[in-house]
Amino acid sequence: MQSLARNLNETYAATPDSVAEGRARVAGFAAAAGATTTQVDAVRLATSEAMTNCVLHAYRGEPGAIHINAAVVSGELWILISDDGRGLAPRADRPGLGLGLGLISQVSDDFAIGSRASGGTEVRIRFTLSDDGARAPDTVPESGGRRAGERGGGFTTSMSAA
Repeated sequence: MQSLARNLNETYAATPDSVAEGRARVAGFAAAAGATTTQVDAVRLATSEAMTNCVLHAYRGEPGAIHINAAVVSGELWILISDDGRGLAPRADRPGLGLGLGLISQVSDDFAIGSRASGGTEVRIRFTLSDDGARAPDTVPESGGRRAGERGGGFTTSMSAA
């Protein structure tokens, strides 16, 4: 197990294969932080949707990265998923159903999308943890997957909003 006192900070390659690994890591962090089973499922869904948007929209077929930061602050779980890409915009070659952001809104306590000063987009997702269970995780389970830059791939997801 990897010791992470209060934060999860990872970067993945923006590929479809990376979404499952990132989703599992953030869900494990949420569970270790005291999230309920229902909240862990919501974290899993929100993370997956945000990362998928990064894969589909941020880099437009070019290589790129998805940055995931998660932290517990004052009884709240904050998940930040960002990219260095071009932003969210409708694409004729990948129209999708456009449901991802609506799903994130429905399963989280709050969320926002913003442009990063360094370029790209950041999705901020907040979950309020129960008073009796909220705590900063002492450890985050190892994912067993690959990180960006490791041989065999990994994933980077980016989500950008104009």
